[in-house]
Amino acid sequence: MDSSFWALVALILFLALIVYLKVPGMITKALDARAEKVRSELEEARRLREEAQAVLADFRRKTQSADEEADAIIAQAKSEAERMTAETEEALEEMIARRTAAAESRIAQAEAQALGEVRARATDIAIAASEKLLADQAKGQTAADLIDSAIADVKARIN
Repeated sequence: MDSSFWALVALILFLALIVYLKVPGMITKALDARAEKVRSELEEARRLREEAQAVLADFRRKTQSADEEADAIIAQAKSEAERMTAETEEALEEMIARRTAAAESRIAQAEAQALGEVRARATDIAIAASEKLLADQAKGQTAADLIDSAIADVKARIN
């Protein structure tokens, strides 16, 4: 017999042995297992992607909320600063008005006091001049009585 026949027989025996040992089933099982593993990895990757998108969306929401809250805080701070500035300006104006009024009052008091002192000094000078004039014109007890009367009269008019 020729060698081709024996090669065919060996091939048939080899294929029979492979079928007998269930190699195609093992190959199919291995390929199915590999396909299932790839399928589960793909499913896991899809699930992880969805979780990442959910986390990203949550982060964006929180960021937007934080931005809005920061804007609100800034607006409130500006409003408070403007209010405090207005109150401070108003208080400053009131304080200036009070101090101006107090200074004007002290000036008026000083003027009144100075006027009183000038009047008192003028009165003293007038009394002294009257005393001298009367002393020069009148002599004796009459002069003394006139001087005392004039001094009392001038004092009564001043007070």
